[in-house]
Amino acid sequence: MIDQIKTEIAAQFGAESIVDVQLDGLQQALVIHPAYLVGVCGWLRDNPVYYFDFLSNITAVDYHPETKFAVVYHLASIPYQKQLTLKVFIANARTVENLPEIPSVSTVWKTADWHEREAFDLMGVYFSGHPDLRRILLPDDWEGYPLRKDYEDPESYHGIAIK
Repeated sequence: MIDQIKTEIAAQFGAESIVDVQLDGLQQALVIHPAYLVGVCGWLRDNPVYYFDFLSNITAVDYHPETKFAVVYHLASIPYQKQLTLKVFIANARTVENLPEIPSVSTVWKTADWHEREAFDLMGVYFSGHPDLRRILLPDDWEGYPLRKDYEDPESYHGIAIK
């Protein structure tokens, strides 16, 4: 299935829209160029052959000490009982002033709203075009992104010891 989807995406959006195909590991994945992400996701949702109508999860991966992150999208087609994993890599973005940035897919799947806020809150991935990108689990004034590999726990928060 993944080879057929890759071929059709390349025909629809151009060969540059597919960066790689990862066949190893537990889940095969298509690596999508960030500029094509929203269009490809909309096409995968609306295409009657695939109908990936459900975004199961979005997660982020930190490749520290590299300045690279990946955002991973787990899609499902409920009527066809198929699953697809998409990945988008973001390089050279690690500081608070230069967060890893990727377009929001919340216009494609409403459930992306929560998943993107979680990835923003815990990993510091900025989703451009998100309608309400703010922390969802941590307090608004929390500093840092606790799921990053280089995160250091603060000793206290508002005078309350954490450790």
